[in-house]
Amino acid sequence: MADRLMLLDTASLYFRAFYGVPDSITRADGTPVNAVRGLLDMIAKLVTEFEPTEVVACWDDDWRPAWRVELIPSYKGHRVQREVDAGPDVEETPPGLVRQIPLIREVLGVLEIPIVGAAEHEADDVIGTLATEASVPVDVVTGDRDLFQLVDDATGVRVIYTARGMSKLELVTDATVVGKYGVLPAQYADFAAMRGDTSDGLPGVAGIGEKTAAGLLQAFVDLDGIREAAASGAAGMSAGVRAKLTAASGYLDVAPRVVEVVRDLDLPAVDATLHAVDGERRELLEALASEWNLGGSVSRVLAALD
Repeated sequence: MADRLMLLDTASLYFRAFYGVPDSITRADGTPVNAVRGLLDMIAKLVTEFEPTEVVACWDDDWRPAWRVELIPSYKGHRVQREVDAGPDVEETPPGLVRQIPLIREVLGVLEIPIVGAAEHEADDVIGTLATEASVPVDVVTGDRDLFQLVDDATGVRVIYTARGMSKLELVTDATVVGKYGVLPAQYADFAAMRGDTSDGLPGVAGIGEKTAAGLLQAFVDLDGIREAAASGAAGMSAGVRAKLTAASGYLDVAPRVVEVVRDLDLPAVDATLHAVDGERRELLEALASEWNLGGSVSRVLAALD
């Protein structure tokens, strides 16, 4: 089996598991375990279907980095439950999910799937760095379109897109991005900056939607080229579009840095090689399964790893 690295956008997956698996699935004392079981089932399916030899659970050590907020104050602002002066803000998260996150980390540890995060950075940045540095093909598992900017057929980086659910996984390659949006993956960050994204609090350029953004990139290659064309009055750009870009110049000065994933973090070296779970690890995982009512989900992930 050829080596392949799988990078999990872990929060994206456990949020999806929490909302996709009934919260009636609980421990004997009523503690919900739906996100844990759902995540284990996802890992079992992904390992079985895509056969990675290495898996990393990429983590949001800071889901809303201050340096991104300084550039665009609205960035993820609608998801803040409580602001924190000396550290990451608290994200609005269902209490039932919050209670499961320590168990998720414990189970991943028993499976020897390393959890990798970075101070003042999101999981996207960890994924961007690991994908860029990888010497083997990479599968990025996420429901976040922003990571389409990492897709690269030449280096073997593709996205396993979960937005339509685990039963309808979409494998995103160069051709997929071009077919959906009319831009290359390398242009996707500039495309997203212009289009904006209400789910991340990014306003975009008023009056410029996906079709116009794609047309501009097809004509002028990148955001720098587009802005130069707007400033010089180059042919091929209407006066109306030029005016919209000029009006958004302050936003466009900073938006690319917010949208682009970081690719050069100093991350710790980890052994991400998948191993069968046996001996003391298997006993511990089976004990957790019994204590927390993880039964069938643990059986399925054990079978996938075996």
